[in-house]
Amino acid sequence: MVLDQTETQKRADDKAIDDWLPITSSRKAKWWYSAFHNDKTNFYSQLLGYHELGQHAFGEKLGLWIIVTQQLTVEVSLVIVYMVTGGQSLKKFHDLVCPNCKDIRLTYFIMIFASVHFVLSHLPNFNSITVVSFAAAVMSLSYSAIAWLAPVAKGGTQNPDYSYKASTNTGKTFNFLAGLGEVAFAYAGHNVVLEIQATIPSTPEKPSKGPMWKGVVVAYIIVALCYFPVAFVGYWAFGNEVEDNILKSLEKPVWLIAAANMFVVIHVIGSYQVYAMPVFDMMESFLVKKMHFKPSFWLRFISRNLFVAFTMIVGICFPFFGGLLSFFGGIVFAPTTYYIPCVIWLIVYKPKRFSITWIINWVCIIIGVLLMILAPIGGLRLIILQAKDYKFFS
Repeated sequence: MVLDQTETQKRADDKAIDDWLPITSSRKAKWWYSAFHNDKTNFYSQLLGYHELGQHAFGEKLGLWIIVTQQLTVEVSLVIVYMVTGGQSLKKFHDLVCPNCKDIRLTYFIMIFASVHFVLSHLPNFNSITVVSFAAAVMSLSYSAIAWLAPVAKGGTQNPDYSYKASTNTGKTFNFLAGLGEVAFAYAGHNVVLEIQATIPSTPEKPSKGPMWKGVVVAYIIVALCYFPVAFVGYWAFGNEVEDNILKSLEKPVWLIAAANMFVVIHVIGSYQVYAMPVFDMMESFLVKKMHFKPSFWLRFISRNLFVAFTMIVGICFPFFGGLLSFFGGIVFAPTTYYIPCVIWLIVYKPKRFSITWIINWVCIIIGVLLMILAPIGGLRLIILQAKDYKFFS
């Protein structure tokens, strides 16, 4: 009887903790919630997260270390890039609407962007940021449309150069490797897909993979509408002089380009929150379950503010947008997006050797490993080149 009461109390305590943590606190999401969240992130229905899928495949301890280490690195690197992007877009907005004003350092704009997250980061879970996520999805469509419609309407540079940007074979090779990393970064939203799916109700009769699939399809249609026109028109209009953030290449009409930069700010605000939420869950799970802190407002307030402050400081110290994309795209995005899922699939389903699915997965694994090795080399070189004339906190 005493044992039963103890077990009952333990289950009640565990449920109370799960109800407090960000990922497990709410399973009332709809399929369109996943579309909004996945649009900024770019199916195992009963698993609550990527790391639990890893534990299922690799074992309790090994799976946790393999997946959590990679996933945490991905999400932290992403929010750092978003911190830099938000600051750069705010600065571009300021410079466009007030060209005669005193020049303000990028550092201060990153701090302004971070101040928003010192507030929004205290929203408790994924469902509570749905409005922010929806606004971000709308903004991504808006600024992407501006980014390719403005050059079509106003034209780009006169006589754009479509040749290689680098003049030497070495430079061309490194730029190619950096480009691979940027592509990997652009399509690396799969790292929080299972955490998003965990917020959708799931039963044996009606598993969450159904509505989740709808959301993913809609999200990728939005991604295609955003990415491809910008890529094609941007290169057509500016050639090899196009900036890694195309809005930095656009100048006229001023009001429209300024609006587009503000749309980017709203978009990356939502993106930051989507990728920070699993990090908050990991931090708070560790503090409550391992360190035995009591779930409380102050625990959440202090831990989340410290994380936002950390990403802000790193973003201020290393505001190299293109280089960060290439470096992180290869070294941390390739494993979790391109080959670890294939390895897990092979372990779980055990397909027949040399069958079509076996060959496809092994091809993806080989390409993913090569991407992880080669892309960071190009990204690191780009960071070194960008850092030559850079002064800290400038």
